[in-house]
Amino acid sequence: DTSPWVRPSPGLQQRIERRAARLPWTHGVERLELVRWFAEIGEPAYEALLKLCQDPRPDVVGSALGALGATGDATLIPVLHELPWPDAEDVELRLERARALLRLGDYSMVPHLIDGLGHDRLMVRALCAQSLYAESHDRFGYLPGGEQEERALAVERWREWWASLATPGERVARADTQ
Repeated sequence: DTSPWVRPSPGLQQRIERRAARLPWTHGVERLELVRWFAEIGEPAYEALLKLCQDPRPDVVGSALGALGATGDATLIPVLHELPWPDAEDVELRLERARALLRLGDYSMVPHLIDGLGHDRLMVRALCAQSLYAESHDRFGYLPGGEQEERALAVERWREWWASLATPGERVARADTQ
């Protein structure tokens, strides 16, 4: 076995495999409960979750990323950066990856989250705003459902906040030390 992760017991392995096979066919609360379960299991579930990150369905990949991000395990950062992504042009999937990395302590994709504040879909804007708030503890007047002009002004305040933190190289170094 060459896995760098803690191996689950045979019984837990079976539960992980069954839930991983079921995840693509779930929706709503059932999907959220599975994501929470995987996050609570943590490292023994990483192999299955990383495999789900290669699924061709963006919602499945997003759920796997959500579970990995919810673990808070910073050892996943380089692994997530190395994964080949099935559809790199999928903006929503890129934002979910950015959210997962930020939850793990990697700030390198914060600019993508700030860009996501301008997304057409309210839910995408709300998720980006929530992730940024969790890090900064500020909203800069941004309301995901607010008027477009007000949102645009708040997005500029977010950009100023990001620019004020440090130079790009220092921001990457900060992420590496988290």
